[in-house]
Amino acid sequence: MTDLPFQRERPVATVSLPMSREEFSGWDAILDARSPAEFAEDHLPGAVNCPVLDDAERILVGTTYKQQGAFEAKRLGAPLVAANIARIVSSRFADRPRGWRPLVYCWRGGSRSGSLTHVLRQVGWDARQLEGGYKAFRKQVVADLDALAARFDFRIVCGATGSGKSRLIEAFARVGAQALDLEALAAHRGSLLGGLPGAPQPSQKAFETAIWQALSGLDPARPVFAEAESRKVGELRVPDALMGRMRDSPCLRLETGTDVRVDLLMEDYAHFVGDPATLVAKLECLAPLHGSERVAGWKALVAAGDWRGIVADLLVSHYDPAYQRSTTKNYRGVSEAPRVPVESADPAAFDRLAKALAGKAGESRIG
Repeated sequence: MTDLPFQRERPVATVSLPMSREEFSGWDAILDARSPAEFAEDHLPGAVNCPVLDDAERILVGTTYKQQGAFEAKRLGAPLVAANIARIVSSRFADRPRGWRPLVYCWRGGSRSGSLTHVLRQVGWDARQLEGGYKAFRKQVVADLDALAARFDFRIVCGATGSGKSRLIEAFARVGAQALDLEALAAHRGSLLGGLPGAPQPSQKAFETAIWQALSGLDPARPVFAEAESRKVGELRVPDALMGRMRDSPCLRLETGTDVRVDLLMEDYAHFVGDPATLVAKLECLAPLHGSERVAGWKALVAAGDWRGIVADLLVSHYDPAYQRSTTKNYRGVSEAPRVPVESADPAAFDRLAKALAGKAGESRIG
């Protein structure tokens, strides 16, 4: 990936990385001058997209640069950049006060962010260009994730599928304890059926940026509760340093009766009731593991509308054996983990449980 081949006569005012999460939040706005496709893949936390060239224009200028050289690319791109910046300033920032301070970046701190920063400064705003752009920020995220993982004292919530692990992680956050909810950041519940309807997973880079932002906002002096995860949450991979730290951490194990587990899973996967064809297609993926006869039995339960029956059968036949193998193998503390009974699917019950467990972990800020 390359930036645009434009050069400025004089450098604009710049700031450099690394920056902390708090330093990023100190700007009045963070403006991403890259194309919409680049922005969609990942961006700095809180950034808004102000494309100096849109996707088609960026491809056109880049192709011209490769085929015809820098001069032709500049001649083609300059009026496009000028028109886009004029539209951005007049339509989006015309009402900003004189003291407005935006941070501007592009792919590597080149001409796209430089051009936008220059115009904003000509207006009179104290705009600054981020040296190294998104490329430098991405390098910081990768380095920081390794260091951040080692700073925290994790408490890992284990338990069979449907035992309420995700509900408890959510409850920890509600009652004021520190929690890292990887499944929420990944937009996936972590199993074959775990995709969220209408919510595609972010890119791997965006997932890692979200983890960086979440960890950067936590206090290393307080424990952090997280759910026992596999190396992948859906299609996204948990960073190795974080995965290793979690697997070496103390665990607690939820013990939940079958009826409550079915209740919880019925709530989580209610969307399949209105879309049984999607569920059937996913069940067919299990044929290599369980054989076509068992899968046919599950499909028959779906056709009959016996939702509790298929959930209970999947728990016993598929999820429980797989989870037991994976957790015992990968989380060293699970065999000695204290057992925590979960007796109700009521959110209030999870809140009470979260308060009690956070207190035992030494939390001092739980209300």
